[in-house]
Amino acid sequence: MRKITKTVSINEINTTWWLIDAEDKVLGRIASEVAQILRGKHRPNYSPNMYMGDAVVVINSDKIRLTGDKINSKKYFRHSGYPGGAKITKLSDLMKHNSDKVLTDAIVGMLPKNKLGREISKHLRVYRDNNHNQGAQKPTQWSSN
Repeated sequence: MRKITKTVSINEINTTWWLIDAEDKVLGRIASEVAQILRGKHRPNYSPNMYMGDAVVVINSDKIRLTGDKINSKKYFRHSGYPGGAKITKLSDLMKHNSDKVLTDAIVGMLPKNKLGREISKHLRVYRDNNHNQGAQKPTQWSSN
């Protein structure tokens, strides 16, 4: 008797919205957890070549925790492509003005660097405080293990 591997079709995927509170959680650990949820790795029918339908709302990115001396020593580098176009931003400055970008960059950096990763990253919402605009989606509170 042959065993047949069943693949998931797009019609079988149900969209689930998850709510994660990032208050007093370490940046890298929460980012890896959110990236795995976005990929759908917690589902029994996970397929690495498909978006599994999970969306994540992260609140309280202002209250995220950093370990070691990262707040003073970590820098974000980007370049415009022109001579002398290097832009270096300290993590401490970014946390003051744009803490949601810090968390978003960490999560998106853990997703695949292809079309699938770009599609998955559209289903991430990060908010600086408790207030979020995804009340209509009725997100379920995620309980970490």
